[in-house]
Amino acid sequence: MRFGDRRGGSFRGGGSGRGGGGRGGRAGGASSGGFSRGGGGSFRGGRSGFSGGLNRSGTRELMAGANLQKPIWEQIALETFQKNFYIESPEVSSRPEAEVQEFMAARGITVQGQALPRPLFTFSDCPFPDPIRAVLAQQGWLQPTPIQSMGFPLALSGRNMVGIAQTGSGKTAAFLLPALVHIAAQPPLRLQDGPICLVLVPTRELAQQVQEVANTFGLAVGVRNVCVYGGASKANQIRDLDHRPAIVIATPGRLLDLLEMGRTNLRRCTYLVLDEADRMLDMGFEPQIRRIVDQVRPDRQTLMWSATWPREVQSLARDYLGEFVKVTIGSQDLTANPNITQHVQVCQEWEKEHLLYRLLPQLSYTGAKILIFAETKRRVDEVDRQLRSQGYASLAIHGDKQQSERERVLAQFKAGYAQLLVATDVASRGLDIDDIAAVVNVDFPAQIEDYIHRIGRTARSHKTGTSYSFITAKHAKLARELIDLMTATGQEVNPRLYDLCGASRDYARSRANAPRQHRGGQMHQPPLPPPPQPQHPAAASNGFGFGPQPLMGQQQQQRQLGRKTQSGYPQQQAPIASLNNPIGGPPASKRAKYGGPPPPPHMQLSAGAAGGAWGGGPQQQPNIGVWNTGQR
Repeated sequence: MRFGDRRGGSFRGGGSGRGGGGRGGRAGGASSGGFSRGGGGSFRGGRSGFSGGLNRSGTRELMAGANLQKPIWEQIALETFQKNFYIESPEVSSRPEAEVQEFMAARGITVQGQALPRPLFTFSDCPFPDPIRAVLAQQGWLQPTPIQSMGFPLALSGRNMVGIAQTGSGKTAAFLLPALVHIAAQPPLRLQDGPICLVLVPTRELAQQVQEVANTFGLAVGVRNVCVYGGASKANQIRDLDHRPAIVIATPGRLLDLLEMGRTNLRRCTYLVLDEADRMLDMGFEPQIRRIVDQVRPDRQTLMWSATWPREVQSLARDYLGEFVKVTIGSQDLTANPNITQHVQVCQEWEKEHLLYRLLPQLSYTGAKILIFAETKRRVDEVDRQLRSQGYASLAIHGDKQQSERERVLAQFKAGYAQLLVATDVASRGLDIDDIAAVVNVDFPAQIEDYIHRIGRTARSHKTGTSYSFITAKHAKLARELIDLMTATGQEVNPRLYDLCGASRDYARSRANAPRQHRGGQMHQPPLPPPPQPQHPAAASNGFGFGPQPLMGQQQQQRQLGRKTQSGYPQQQAPIASLNNPIGGPPASKRAKYGGPPPPPHMQLSAGAAGGAWGGGPQQQPNIGVWNTGQR
């Protein structure tokens, strides 16, 4: 096959639904594809509607691919194929060894294996065809990322490899660009042939992200791709597969369904990619992965990519990669991106609303995109509704939304029609937007791994970003891990976080011994702490890095507290949208009435000035007035 033999293009499968579900959720059971606070397993879409995985309430996912028979490869005449295309350039060969070692040490590159190639310093060192070089120049890519500098020569050499690197490090291009070179060197696909390159991913969001890169470069060289994942019409996906795409990007559950139906096969697959392998195993996909890999010829080239190197990933690599090269960028333990400035606020549950509305004016003043995470789908909808009532341009995404709705929301957020996106963990993996300036965790996640993936949505592509997180005694057991994580990346730790470590055991004991009353078949928990007193509306924020606030009169006190809804958020009349307020935030009429014009830029509270209880050190105390506090 040569470049241009095939017309470029792509097809997209739909979202997930009954096609499977991850494990029943760490923070309660998953219902209709997302989290709920109820107990035990998933009922329909599993963890956030992902395709495939284990489902404790049923056996469909466990039976996926059960009818597939493992081929007896010794009895099958396999067509020969080429997989080594790498020729080291004279510039790479002539570099002094000391210069190479300095390059690798400066970028935290560690390589383990035999007969290792040298890293590539620039894209001119890469033996890519001219169409790919042209797209690299159009995209403004100046030099390979650390994982690409070693991934390109290894993948082009036909070597099996494991790449350990944090999210946003350029892993997708590291395996897709060599895949295009691999595909071009193979014989053309015949009528009943399946794909040459298979990319397995855990979620539909990540599948779409991979497809975007495949479209960008594949159209330039005439390589077609198809993206299949659960929830959409299989008939449309089957029609797309009938066009014989060279690349298939798939989640395990839907791919097994199509393989069982005989609508595609993996006999021609010679380039296999397991992307985010740790995440797939964490979601319970190991049986599905093994059934799929068993359908691929054993002399294939296999590339596995992961953010961590746990025992489960090591076992999978030993079973299916044979002799491989392992490339690690930084630490093989899960660590946060050092380009992210982390701020953590220890607070109580009822303080989160006030803190969020005090923080957002400082972050949204420039119009930069902000991603806000909440614990449950219901909570996401509540926060989104309240932000809209405050005049912010906000969108919401979670597992209960249809795939078409989720794609529309992401498209609008990427295009800048809304500045704020409120999401559950469904968006913490696979959401690839380069210009997210800040991440706010209104509800702290249940595990440190999820925290790292959440804040990893900012500071993509070697940019910088900021994260703000509210943590309560509910997650005190994570305080020590959080301190270690922040210390490892050179962050300044909030002193109150150390206090929370000591409160962890006391909190667990109090929860275990708390009296519970049963009335009318419902379980009632002890009441929450009382809300802040009306006469001191700034009491909850004096120590949180926002400075002292003026007391309000009786009328403004009533407006600040509002009428409480069942969810605990005040009901306020939504401000009237106008062309003078396209981004969000308080409308001009409100500013004039309650706080006057916005303060000049030098009076704004920067991310680094959020000191005090945020752990950022001493801070200025600007007189930012009522408008900048988010009060009405």
